[in-house]
Amino acid sequence: MERAAVTVTIYDVAREAGVSMATVSRVVNNNPNVKPQTRKKVFEAIERLGYRPNAVARGLASKKTTTVGVVIPDISNSIFAEVARGIEDIANMYHYNIILCNADKKKEKEIRVINTLLEKQVDGLLFMGGVVTEDHIQAFRTSSVPVVLCGTKDEHQAMPSVDIDHEKAAFDAVNVLIAGGHRHIAMISGTLQDPANGFARYQGYRKALEAAGIPVRDEYVRIGNYRYESGIESTKYFLELDPRPTAIFSANDEMAIGAIHTIQDSGFKVPEDVAVISVDNIRMASMVRPTLTTVAQPMYDIGAVSMRLLTKLMNKEAMDYTQVTLPHEIIYRHSVAQS
Repeated sequence: MERAAVTVTIYDVAREAGVSMATVSRVVNNNPNVKPQTRKKVFEAIERLGYRPNAVARGLASKKTTTVGVVIPDISNSIFAEVARGIEDIANMYHYNIILCNADKKKEKEIRVINTLLEKQVDGLLFMGGVVTEDHIQAFRTSSVPVVLCGTKDEHQAMPSVDIDHEKAAFDAVNVLIAGGHRHIAMISGTLQDPANGFARYQGYRKALEAAGIPVRDEYVRIGNYRYESGIESTKYFLELDPRPTAIFSANDEMAIGAIHTIQDSGFKVPEDVAVISVDNIRMASMVRPTLTTVAQPMYDIGAVSMRLLTKLMNKEAMDYTQVTLPHEIIYRHSVAQS
């Protein structure tokens, strides 16, 4: 019959090391006011006994759990993995642990996950999502801990956030096509209810055409869902139009790759018959043939800066601003003809 495991307490460590429990507590909490020799003695006792500090008890005493909740829209999407890496690296630097929750881009699940993380007494919350609704804002407002929007914004930009200028990114991408002589430019958009990746990028597309004196044609815009399949469906529709678009701007790379494959499967060439440009710069953008010209978002930096902003809010540091806009960059590859 197996014996039940015996829980080693701070009292046991103190007795083993021949010091007070207060001294053990100072060592465990990295208090500098401990002599190196005493610190070494306590750590040796901890190792011999296999003592693990009770994080829950420490959190209750300090009113901090050193844990940050992160809501991610789609854990299978590599672009969010890059953001999460940036978050984790800065979290480790500031000695925070991460609870990562996948919300599948579903509002009900996002709200449920937010509330669950808050119930777990996280010290702060990072929200990566699409549409930030009033229900989201209400959940954030009832939180007693800071919240930072990561790679998205709320409609009124009232919440602290870190993102790029999505409208300008789209405007710059469409201008690459216009500079290449294209006048029949279609767009595979995200949902227009999404203020960042959807509506803002659509607005950038419209403004670029209008600035160049090119009419905005309703039939040249299709609403996708950011997935490869919707890039295929939208492009099949465009290729049946008369006149057929000579260029496609996609709201994200995954739909753009679907567009490239559909153009090729239909007997056309990229970029000779139809040029394709996009936004995001995921790894697949450099793997598809021809390689995809795209606007790169600094995804790692978005995650890292978001986490740093959150640490400042959690520590009540003085800040001049809480709305951070990071730069984007066009990565020229082969899906658009070089001028």
